[in-house]
Amino acid sequence: MTSHADEEMRKDLFSVFDVEHGLLVGSVVDRQRDEKTGEWKYVCQGESLEHRLIGIVFKLSPTRKLVIITVYGEEE
Repeated sequence: MTSHADEEMRKDLFSVFDVEHGLLVGSVVDRQRDEKTGEWKYVCQGESLEHRLIGIVFKLSPTRKLVIITVYGEEE
């Protein structure tokens, strides 16, 4: 998880467990290609443990590890 993602997660009162749950029960709703690096990043929308909507932007690192770029709360 990037420091930016950690800050945004805390700002929206989510925990790392909320992010994990959101990824497990959510769906990838968008895929975007970075113009500079050519890397793909993905937008997942899911649900926190408290049933709040959560958005998670992530990518796969060159070593095939999941990197959480940012986290945000969704308006209901």
